[in-house]
Amino acid sequence: MTPFEIELQVFQSGEFWLTVVFPMAIALFFGFMIGLERQNIGKSAGISAHILIAMSTAVIGIVQIYMYKAQGGDSSADNQRLIAQVLPGVGFIGAGVIMKGGKTIIGLTTAATIWATAMMGLVAGSGYYFTAIIFGSFLVLFIYLRDIKRGINPFIPHLHHDFLESEIDIEDDDKRRHA
Repeated sequence: MTPFEIELQVFQSGEFWLTVVFPMAIALFFGFMIGLERQNIGKSAGISAHILIAMSTAVIGIVQIYMYKAQGGDSSADNQRLIAQVLPGVGFIGAGVIMKGGKTIIGLTTAATIWATAMMGLVAGSGYYFTAIIFGSFLVLFIYLRDIKRGINPFIPHLHHDFLESEIDIEDDDKRRHA
């Protein structure tokens, strides 16, 4: 079967909503929630980056399922090669948000959220919906509770002051973000 025939078969059987739309909706929602927090905290990777990464990795998981079906569903087929290429690609993107300034390193949490968002997208796209929802829920809960514990409201935008502490007067509320 050609890839188009497999897609057409999935669409005609009614599985399209479960195998394509639902995992992409999961990726969109959790990518948005994680990106919203990062953007409101003032980090370099925000809503757009997290949604794009989550949706892209979900599509890779979906395509991997189609490739498996195209190979006849043979478990001996080398059908994980596409997913394996996501890992170094996402690592490269995450490395791009990590910066060193003086004695501080910033961007580690943002890099970790990029990585976790990508993995959640892969899990959803691969058909493990409950796992993706539970994993995404824990990610969102952890990130938002972490901010609230620090005294930061993650639902309102904050300014980002990395590397400028000596040049401007920063309020205590903004300093807590980097604790």
